[in-house]
Amino acid sequence: MGAVPHHGGVTFRVWAPNARTVHVAGDFSRWRTGRVPMAPDHSRSGTWSAFVAQAGVGSQYKFLIRRGGPYRWRIDPFAREVTHSRGNAVVFDPKSIQWHERPFTMPGWDELVLYELHVGTFATHGAEPGTFDTAIGRLDHLRRLGVNAVEVMPPFSFGGPRSWGYNPSHLFAIETSYGGPRAFARFVDAAHQRGIAVILDVVHNHLGPTDLDLWRFDGTSSRGYGGQYFYNDRRALTPWGATRPNYERKQVRNFLRDSAVMWLEEFRVDGLRFDGTNFIRSRWGNTQHRPDRIAGGHRYLAATTVDIRARQPWKLLIAEDMQRDPVVTAPAEQGGLGFHSQWDADFVHPVRHALETPWDADRNTTAVARAVTGHYLRAAHERVIFTESHDEVANGRSRLPETINPGAADSWPARKRAALGLALVLTSAGMPLLFQGQEFCEDRWFDDRTPLSWNKTQRHSGFLHLARQLIRLRRNLDGHTAGLRGPHTALLRVDDQRKVLAYHRWWQGGPGDDVIVAVNLSTEVIHGYRVGLPRAGRWQLRCNSDAPIFGDDFGAAHASDLNADCEPWDGRPFSAEVTIGPYAALVYSQDEGP
Repeated sequence: MGAVPHHGGVTFRVWAPNARTVHVAGDFSRWRTGRVPMAPDHSRSGTWSAFVAQAGVGSQYKFLIRRGGPYRWRIDPFAREVTHSRGNAVVFDPKSIQWHERPFTMPGWDELVLYELHVGTFATHGAEPGTFDTAIGRLDHLRRLGVNAVEVMPPFSFGGPRSWGYNPSHLFAIETSYGGPRAFARFVDAAHQRGIAVILDVVHNHLGPTDLDLWRFDGTSSRGYGGQYFYNDRRALTPWGATRPNYERKQVRNFLRDSAVMWLEEFRVDGLRFDGTNFIRSRWGNTQHRPDRIAGGHRYLAATTVDIRARQPWKLLIAEDMQRDPVVTAPAEQGGLGFHSQWDADFVHPVRHALETPWDADRNTTAVARAVTGHYLRAAHERVIFTESHDEVANGRSRLPETINPGAADSWPARKRAALGLALVLTSAGMPLLFQGQEFCEDRWFDDRTPLSWNKTQRHSGFLHLARQLIRLRRNLDGHTAGLRGPHTALLRVDDQRKVLAYHRWWQGGPGDDVIVAVNLSTEVIHGYRVGLPRAGRWQLRCNSDAPIFGDDFGAAHASDLNADCEPWDGRPFSAEVTIGPYAALVYSQDEGP
């Protein structure tokens, strides 16, 4: 489908099942109508095609579709490049992309630390929105931070000069203001050269809703709905308009699936995050409400993951379903959707609530403990955990430091509790995700016009150093915290009176693997607090989020290494007394060796 370049020209093909005549026009025909007619491929397929010897890579074109009355000028739904969302399609050859020859290997999913970014605000150029080329200039910052995967908010062509990206007009075309397809390929290649995987956010739960040539594409509609690409009944209705794709039609399923496969295969992205999958399989996002379920959406998702897993099984598939539904990560052959991971609402909401609550007595330590364990996990990578994302820091909600202390995001309690949130994300079972700027305590809410405040990397250099150290521990780069990548969590203490949480993380167990984390959710220093340990010997303090190196006004208490006593505690054969600073997290482990 679309425009396929050959040595001697270009083959154009379009699905217009209700059209009477179809033509293609472009700079190769001086945009004259009627000069290049397209012929139906088969009587029942609904596709039309034409070979144009005068066209080539870079040619601009549009389809002219007539059902009755005047021609409708339409951009190719499969266009790999567009001049802008209401402009022309451009013939693009993905084989022309030049890649570095050094191969890139996707890190293990349990090793990933994700970083969500929005191209337009991540790396702006003066007053101009960011592009993929300017974003390349910030990749070394992410490499030094320790991030090994970026999750790019949808970069597909959209209406208007700026957008979050969740209103795609063209699923096969990169937004022109971001640099188009070649700039995106350069970004992917540059990330891979730095050891960073690229996860692409795709939107299949609705399209548009404005600036959309797909709406009544070939001139047909039913009951005021959108025609061939959309449901033409109440299943079309979404919170963003009546533009839910018709998952019952094979051609629409192929259109959506082919776009996903193209990014994985032709642009070498390492995984996909499917936006709002609960709105693909339910009208209003609640899949437990049976009358609103969309069976075709469920079947579409399952078939797509099966197809992608068969093609490239090492590519990561993430769902934003936000319902803690085990069906999402269950295999498709068992009635599941077949995703590898899903965003976990049961982590972000209780943890943020505990950190934002003004009074210590009101913090729910038990709820935080449940969030940390991820008790329904079969593998650690089956959930994505975070305290900030594009949804959590926009639409009336602020960055975590700002919500902790409104108007004083630089204050001691705001930075201390934001640091505690970072520690919880990076020491809990799951795939940790940071939102752009979180590593240097960005306090502005997210919108598509406000660039990141990169000057805060200097102002909050201590906080940035803490993020680097925690990521280093999470990835086990020094070889003594392998347990933070593992699936196992055991709660040692859930003390709702003193607001202390202690837990044991491990993968296979033993020195260099077992990790003990102690968290103080109160403003009081905790002295001489005994915590159980799984083994005798010396336990080294790997990170103390209260250390002065992370903030000039940190360091209210002195934490140190531990020597295990032969006193059973917390169901463990050994124990030691710890001192925990206010709103602080301590991370302990043992060295490998005798």
